[in-house]
Amino acid sequence: MHRRRADPLIISFTLAGGLVIGLILLALFTLLATGLADPAALVQVFTDSEALGSVLLTFAAAGLTVLVLALFGTPLAYLMARTSSRWTPLVEVLVDLPLVIPHTVAGIMVYLLFMRRGMIGTLFAPTGIIFEDALPGIIAAMCFVGAPYYINSAREGFQKVSPRLENVAMTLGATRAAAFRTVVLPLAARDLAGGMVLAWGRAVGEFAAVVMIAYYPQVIATLTYTRFTQYGLHASIGLACLLLLLCSGVFMIFRALTRRIGRYDDRP
Repeated sequence: MHRRRADPLIISFTLAGGLVIGLILLALFTLLATGLADPAALVQVFTDSEALGSVLLTFAAAGLTVLVLALFGTPLAYLMARTSSRWTPLVEVLVDLPLVIPHTVAGIMVYLLFMRRGMIGTLFAPTGIIFEDALPGIIAAMCFVGAPYYINSAREGFQKVSPRLENVAMTLGATRAAAFRTVVLPLAARDLAGGMVLAWGRAVGEFAAVVMIAYYPQVIATLTYTRFTQYGLHASIGLACLLLLLCSGVFMIFRALTRRIGRYDDRP
């Protein structure tokens, strides 16, 4: 019986990928090992009402951000996938722009728009909705930095669905809206869910854009930075470990739930 020869390409790719995974694992191990060196401080942060409240605020704001992006980003992603014009490259650049600009600059842009004297802030002020140092401001900043992750993922999902399937549904009497709801959305659901996970994670991890418009109430990134600058590394390690463990758990759950969403072929 002949032994199967190892593929040199697979071996080289495994080594290259292993370096990336190894670097991530090394960073995680270093953080957790530093936190476990002082178990009392680590346990204390799990009973710290300010820290837990900050985590809940962050996760809730990120969840609301995903809902906003799904509501307004899904139509844009569909249009980008199904239409093409001379304006398409400009739209793509605008969608991708938050990926390349420094997030402090993104924060300034959000602040100028949503502050009380800003173009959007002025419109909402009479209704009592204030963005500065408030939850709406946090969500606005998170939406700005998270939009490319959701929109691009959703667009890729819609592009994978053949327009012929929509046309078949419409020839059978369905409206375009019904075809989108019953045909396109289910088939693109996996990419949409993946985009939501990425946007949620990006929103949770955002600091610079958020702090420019809403230092208070403090999201977990802001609280970690505040404690680091005021009390040093010892005071911020526990918060970092707490966020790492919670985010790891959330991502594992999300990935498990979305693993088979949108599978419509014969892949295992």
